[in-house]
Amino acid sequence: MSLFKKIFGTGETPSGEENADKNALLPTDQLPVDEMFTMNFRKNGGKFLYCDSIADVNEQFLNVLVENDWFECEVLCFEPRLFYLLDDNRLTYQSASKPRFILATCESLVADEGSILFSSKQIKQNKPNELPDNMVIFATTSQILENKSECLRHIKRKYDKDYPTNITAIKYFEKAKDEDFLHYGSVAKNLYLLLLEDL
Repeated sequence: MSLFKKIFGTGETPSGEENADKNALLPTDQLPVDEMFTMNFRKNGGKFLYCDSIADVNEQFLNVLVENDWFECEVLCFEPRLFYLLDDNRLTYQSASKPRFILATCESLVADEGSILFSSKQIKQNKPNELPDNMVIFATTSQILENKSECLRHIKRKYDKDYPTNITAIKYFEKAKDEDFLHYGSVAKNLYLLLLEDL
């Protein structure tokens, strides 16, 4: 049984709320990395959509479009492997001048801070403040790593010598009510994470 089925419940196991209460008592450094990521990501305001198949990814993507009324709009997307999602839903992405959202993958999911790490492979040379306020990110559970150091080592192994540039993380997914020095220079994004179970 996958970890996410344990978290969200299948009828025989405790519900997600009961597990969340139990996990709240554990120090975060003792949690498995996938549970740590989920907890920190939600605490940062991210919207998490668990998927157990590609068909489920397609259905959840459609649900996001319905929820936000993002039909017949322009979308920013630089990755050809995601174009089918846009084509299936008749969204314009070839020459988007005013995109409503960006559809992208990511390099890694950073568990200890609940952030998402991107590079030029997903967002080209755009800075976070140059991207649309709304983001739909497709990732897999195997991309969850404990911290940024581990994520950077993964990038180094993955790309060998053709390293991507513009490596950046987005951590805040809703506007902070009380901005403090920790939020200085950060850009809050309305972010949906379509997370596919692949382990």
